[in-house]
Amino acid sequence: MLSALLELKPRDVPVRVALRNTIAIVAPLALSIPGGHTPIGLGIAVGALNTMFIDQPGPYRLRMQRMLLSAVAAAISAYVGYVLGASTILLALAALVIGVAGGLLVALGPNAGRAGLACMILLVISGATPRDPLDALGPSTLFLIGGLLQTLFAIAAWPLQRYRPERQALAQIFQQLGAGARQHADRGSPPPVTQALVDVEDLLHGAHRARGPVMETFRILAEIVERIRIELLALDDLQDALTDGETRRSIERLLDYAARALEAIGTALERGVTPLAAAAAIEGFDAVLDALIALEGDAGSPRLLPVIRARAEGLAGQLRAAVRNADFAGSLGELRATVIEEQLPAALRPGNALQTLRANLGFESVAFRHALRCGVCLAIAVIGERTAGIAHGYWIPMTAAIVLKPDFAGTFRFGLLRVFGTLFGLVFATALVHYALGGVWERVALVGLFAFGFRLLTTVHYGIGVSLLTALLVLLFSFEDVAPAELLPARGIATVIGSALALTAYLVWPTWEHLRVRPTLAAMIDAYRAYVAALLRVDATGRLEARSAARAARTNAQASLERLRGEPRRQRELTTLAEGVFANANRFIRAGMSLEAVLLDARELPERERVAAFATRIDEGFAGLSASLRDHAAVPDLAHLRAEERDLAESLESAGDESRAAVAAAVIEALDRMVDSMDTLAHLMRKAESDPGS
Repeated sequence: MLSALLELKPRDVPVRVALRNTIAIVAPLALSIPGGHTPIGLGIAVGALNTMFIDQPGPYRLRMQRMLLSAVAAAISAYVGYVLGASTILLALAALVIGVAGGLLVALGPNAGRAGLACMILLVISGATPRDPLDALGPSTLFLIGGLLQTLFAIAAWPLQRYRPERQALAQIFQQLGAGARQHADRGSPPPVTQALVDVEDLLHGAHRARGPVMETFRILAEIVERIRIELLALDDLQDALTDGETRRSIERLLDYAARALEAIGTALERGVTPLAAAAAIEGFDAVLDALIALEGDAGSPRLLPVIRARAEGLAGQLRAAVRNADFAGSLGELRATVIEEQLPAALRPGNALQTLRANLGFESVAFRHALRCGVCLAIAVIGERTAGIAHGYWIPMTAAIVLKPDFAGTFRFGLLRVFGTLFGLVFATALVHYALGGVWERVALVGLFAFGFRLLTTVHYGIGVSLLTALLVLLFSFEDVAPAELLPARGIATVIGSALALTAYLVWPTWEHLRVRPTLAAMIDAYRAYVAALLRVDATGRLEARSAARAARTNAQASLERLRGEPRRQRELTTLAEGVFANANRFIRAGMSLEAVLLDARELPERERVAAFATRIDEGFAGLSASLRDHAAVPDLAHLRAEERDLAESLESAGDESRAAVAAAVIEALDRMVDSMDTLAHLMRKAESDPGS
């Protein structure tokens, strides 16, 4: 739990985004000061600050919609707070309702969750200064204007760079694939760029996707990325089975040239230029491929050389296709040919928001339990701080809303980091303003500096972000003639109380991950089963749907495992089991992706009926493992699978010509890895059966 407090994550906010968000905050404040309208500029700045984190990657249409909705909802919450602020009971009821509603929005994703949190914050802040309904319209409208200004900055490039979000997302994937091609990954690790591909699927196929024929090029590129990813994984996995040093070195050189080409394509997409450097890298790739074809074979595994050649040739073809399509995607023109927009696979269609929320209205839902915790905690905090008459007491419910997360590890980490970050930021900003930079324009400059740092670094380390935010708020309050020294004790005490309240609320009614991790892992195994079963069906749409579902299940399982590691007094045996299941299930899916690489190019599958029958045996075995994991049922006996796999391998090895032999060898290797991963999973689960803690 404590190690996460020191963890620094990679920065995922571009400098240009942080800069435009900062301008939307500083500009209204700076423009209002000369005319003596500082309160107006301050209100707009607060509205812009409130909407800042809703500015997330995505199509411009989606970005505009979610930022506008967030700005309107926040303004309404502020208005309700102003009007009901004179009554503790009414404000507490409003906090309960908005807390439950805002907490439930986490079921729709992080962006919706941020919007719900913004509404909670503005409700309790505005409730501290009650107004009559007519007077409340003024500041609420200023908050709305600030949100609209932030939205305008976020979509300003829409007319000039219509497809920039799509190009940037694809560029990031190509660059990540290039970096991954140079690293020999363990077979137990999950396939690379999983979350990035999920995001791109929604970007290119979602309801708010951009329109126009150029989008077809982006979709083609996304499918090429899938093929390249599969070929890279296949080549990387084949290295483990090689004993011949020359063949291994050839694969390493191939992967190095592929990495150069992928990174060059990513750079070209990012800049919107022709990928000339990628074409040069592919020439080097082809030279190494010619040398590989000239090799006589691997002394240890001679049957694998045709497989390696086939995978390398497939990768070369996909790299050339990526270069051709990146040239079109990087230009400002449309495609020369008219294309028909492809239909969206069912698994990629975003779910209806109302249906999603309705499905989460039950105590078994993590989102619903979080929503109730959030609403009750917020209402109690409002009543408590009002009853106690604490100065600037609205910081208590505000802190509780920010700190309280759907899981214990997140609540614990955010709570501690918020306390330490707040205290440091208070001392730092108070000393800076009080002793060094007390002038108006100096404070405006500091507002810009702290806002920029807050936006840029919060995802790197939450404690650093909180320190900068606290300093920023101290400066904003100084424009209302609130002395920084006055905020120091009140804000510090309120932060400690609010964080403690949030953690207490979670401990009183917890949602422990150790009760959920086994079903989540079982759901991942079921999704993997569906993906492998779809490979043997001549159904491209079904394969896409299964692949998308497998990615989502893997993401959920990985998040569940991370939450489990952060729980107090976690059961080590269960954690060991969960980590083993996750790693070996990933070995299975990587073998499946190697099999897909073969089937995509194979004209026919040798012994198709026997392979399909054996695949059914594998599916049945994994179904038993999934049931054992989910329901604590008996672990199935899979000893017969190894013998069946060897019989099938002998039959496949007798395939006729060289092309069929290469396909047969690849299928044998993939099936062997699948059975091996199943044997290991069964062993882990039998071991866990004897330990009640698992």
